[in-house]
Amino acid sequence: MEWNSEGGGVLQFSRAVRIYVGLLVCLALALCVVVFSSWTVPDSSRVILFFVFVVLAGLSELYATLIPAFRMELSSSIAICLASLFIFGLPLSVLLVLVTSTFSELFLRWDRRREGWENFVVPVAFNVSQLMITMTAAGMVLRLVGHEHLSLVEPREYLWAVAAFATYLLVNHGLVTSVSSLATSKRFLYSLWRSLAQFAVQYVALCIAAVLLTVLYSLSVWHVFLALFPLTLVHISFRGWVRLQTEARKTFERMSQLLDERDKYTAKHSADVAELACRLGREMDLPQLAIEQLDVAARVHDIGKVAIPDAILLKSGTLTDEEREVMKRHPVVSAELIEGLEIYAAVADAVRHEHERWDGGGYPDGLQGEKIPLLARVIAAADIYDALSTDRPYRAAYTPEETRNMIRNMSGRELEPKVVDALLRLLEREAKPAA
Repeated sequence: MEWNSEGGGVLQFSRAVRIYVGLLVCLALALCVVVFSSWTVPDSSRVILFFVFVVLAGLSELYATLIPAFRMELSSSIAICLASLFIFGLPLSVLLVLVTSTFSELFLRWDRRREGWENFVVPVAFNVSQLMITMTAAGMVLRLVGHEHLSLVEPREYLWAVAAFATYLLVNHGLVTSVSSLATSKRFLYSLWRSLAQFAVQYVALCIAAVLLTVLYSLSVWHVFLALFPLTLVHISFRGWVRLQTEARKTFERMSQLLDERDKYTAKHSADVAELACRLGREMDLPQLAIEQLDVAARVHDIGKVAIPDAILLKSGTLTDEEREVMKRHPVVSAELIEGLEIYAAVADAVRHEHERWDGGGYPDGLQGEKIPLLARVIAAADIYDALSTDRPYRAAYTPEETRNMIRNMSGRELEPKVVDALLRLLEREAKPAA
């Protein structure tokens, strides 16, 4: 797992990030001195396998899978690096990480120099250093139990292998999550837990692959190649799964762009509602997962309007009863469009019920009170506020004071009182000039 700092445009790293990365570089250099002081010349069979692992790990890093939500990259090189630790011992495995990570980082991020040397140096220095520290931590676990490397002949050696892998995983994720949290202000413990839980199956598969490589090496060097095919399949399947999820989200973003061509208000409205819903979620002290779901749901909550005819969607006057019934279909269409996709499965209900009312007078299902999903209640408040405070085809925007009064009057009727209170607090605080 490596940190991917790219988020578009020129990056500005905070002082905390620069200091943090600098400390990791110093620690990695110090550990190099300690680790390589115990260097011994390996036999010829291990040298051959070492170069094979260098090539495989390097390719895995070059084709690592980007996880946009975590600003991280995951690759099957984890299994190769851990297998090298079990087979070669700490010095050679650290050397492998140093060579492969340096090569892949320089190759992948060389173009970032055009945006300033800091945009290139900081991510490269961090990723190389944290991987060396991670590998050293895993190797020290084996040394603590009296093993420089593992043959995996005795049952208890499997426990040491799992302990080393768990150490590798925790240190690696801890370091990457911490720098990501410093750069994005996301909660460290939540991000760490979620990233570990999200890809637990993949990590278990990689741990098994590392053990399998080690066991096959105990038979002969050539047996190791038998494990490379399933390891490649794990890498390709995971890469394909993430790409599918990413492309699905991009598809719906493109659909929003199509809406923009029909109704420029709708596309801007969805982005504004998503931003306000996230701020409102933080005001209500919702968990980070809920805030992320608010952002995802709000950006597609009006996607169903692609099924609404222009004559209704773009009408400048008041809708007739028949036209209003057609318009009321859009949240159902929105939910049906996204509910079959894993990335949206958790927010489909919020999208469907965003137009329900606290008093039960909404649509499409007439839900009342807390039967309305919490995310839908929050998005509804942000949606209504944005609708009132912006120009519509049939009226001009209300003033901030008029909008707040109208929102206040909706408490207990259209909107949940607690959500209204939080929204008004947020708006009043943001309206105050900075001291």
